[in-house]
Amino acid sequence: MEEKKLDIRSIIGFILIFGILVWIMYNNAPDEAVIAKEKAQKEQVLQQEKSRTEAAKQAAITAQDTTVTNTEKLAKLKGSLGEFAYSATLPAPAADFTVIENDLLSLKIANKGGYIVDVVVKKYERFTKNSGELVQLIRDNNAELNIPLLTKDNRQLNTKDLNFEPILTKEGENQVLTLRLKASANQFLEYRYVLKPKEYMLDFSIRSQGLNGVWDTTKPLMLDWSMKTYRNEKSISYDNRYTELIYEHENGKDSNLGQSKHSEVGVKDVTYIAFKQHFFTSILLTDTPFKNVNLASENLVHDESIDTTFTKSFKAEIPLAVTGGEVNYKMNWYYGPTDYKILNEYKRNLDEVVPLGWGIFGWINRYIFIPLYGFLSDFIPHGIAIIVFTILVRIVMSPITYKSYLSQAKMKIIRPEVNELNEKYKKDPMKKQQETMKLYSKAGVSPMAGCLPAVAQIPVFYALFQFFPSAIELRQKSFLWADDLSSYDAVYQLPFKIPVYGDHISIFPILAALAIFFYMKMTTGDQQASAPQQEGMPDMSKIMKIMIYVSPFMMLIFFNNYASGLSLYYFISNTITIGIMFVIKNYIVNEKKLHAQIQENKTKEKPQSRFQKKMQEMMEQAEQQKKLK
Repeated sequence: MEEKKLDIRSIIGFILIFGILVWIMYNNAPDEAVIAKEKAQKEQVLQQEKSRTEAAKQAAITAQDTTVTNTEKLAKLKGSLGEFAYSATLPAPAADFTVIENDLLSLKIANKGGYIVDVVVKKYERFTKNSGELVQLIRDNNAELNIPLLTKDNRQLNTKDLNFEPILTKEGENQVLTLRLKASANQFLEYRYVLKPKEYMLDFSIRSQGLNGVWDTTKPLMLDWSMKTYRNEKSISYDNRYTELIYEHENGKDSNLGQSKHSEVGVKDVTYIAFKQHFFTSILLTDTPFKNVNLASENLVHDESIDTTFTKSFKAEIPLAVTGGEVNYKMNWYYGPTDYKILNEYKRNLDEVVPLGWGIFGWINRYIFIPLYGFLSDFIPHGIAIIVFTILVRIVMSPITYKSYLSQAKMKIIRPEVNELNEKYKKDPMKKQQETMKLYSKAGVSPMAGCLPAVAQIPVFYALFQFFPSAIELRQKSFLWADDLSSYDAVYQLPFKIPVYGDHISIFPILAALAIFFYMKMTTGDQQASAPQQEGMPDMSKIMKIMIYVSPFMMLIFFNNYASGLSLYYFISNTITIGIMFVIKNYIVNEKKLHAQIQENKTKEKPQSRFQKKMQEMMEQAEQQKKLK
């Protein structure tokens, strides 16, 4: 019985132990989800490895196919491009153009051709202020830069049609764009552009490497630069009048092709070429003078009502010397305003691009008018600055005005005595001339004294005529009704066009014409009274009467299309001169006192000048010879 109980206990114990083991094994069994996840991860890793292997195999196959394709392409392109076929097989850049810019300029350079295809001058607007359109000197293929390449296998290629490889880098704050037309990895023609901060001037160079055996080096390379100049100003005629090709050659000589319909010239030792527009210019400069350059200019404005987009077409054919089979030129581009101050700062004679006049006229503008007006316009508005500028000029010129009037007054006083001599010796011209000169000498009167002041004013008059149209400071600056002092101040648009006058009415030319009319009306009487009629000479009194009406009319017609700032100057100037003449005539010069002084002078022995003595001796000799005959 005891043994039976023991067996039952043992069996129960085994059952409990087995149950515990089963429970432990159940709780420690692996999760099926985990197993599935681990399995999936392993399969993913295996798949990735398989994919990488396949990709590597495919890449190898693709590379092999590309090499075969480029080789075939290169062989095919060599038939048309020769050694430069290599450039056409290079990977295409992300964009067709590369843009470099600073605060003043934005330049777009094409990879095909390697030349500038877009130039925006940021701080200036076209036509009128707030037009919303910035000045663009180059756009829509109006300019090209090309080098025709003659290869040794007699192929004629043009760089403008070939692909350059662009590389944009920085040197400090300078942006550097290098473009290479490649014949192989180490054989190329390179254009290099360097744009500096706050500069209108770019560094530009052309050089070659390893092309000695590629191109024909028996002749110089020819750099062809051409441009059709866009109209940027309100007046097409005014813009075109000041658009011209200017160049410096032969150690500093400055010349231009003028305003004719078509002009061509060949020049030597050229250091810069400027495609100048009225207020903006594009200039190519070189450190190494171009030996023999062909330049051409063509006027594109034949009908101002139709030809309103372009003004002129310029072309320059520039030889680039080849040395040792290679070419290497350091140059510059200037794209910006035709501003005397900016151009003069470069110290490369670029100020000659601004038409300030030659000789003494240019000297007056450079050293007097430009500094004076620049000083005034720095702190007062431009319209007021012109008025103050005019007042200062007239004050400085007032002594000359005084001398001119004084001479006229003296001649007027002795006019009756001169007429008596003319009547007394009318049959003896030589004697009449001798006696008239004696009268002038005794009275202390010189007929030339009235002419010299007028002649002295000519340089100032002409200098101002050049200054105002060239002053970019006046561009799009308003005053009263004029919205642009550098252009005409139209207040009414005519429904038709009058030849020479135009299709609008400007107010400042009308005011200037009225002022000069009253000035001439005021002074012509005195001039007629002081100028004795000379035998055989035209009647000056009649001519002066005609000029009273002709001069204002001419100003009214021709100045209608000129800068309103210039018309404003002449209006203020003539108005001030009228005031000065009124004061001189009524409060300074007393004709009674002047007459008494002349009579007193007659009683005095006045020593003759060397010139007067010589003239008198010549007349006496002529008189003696006449008597002997």
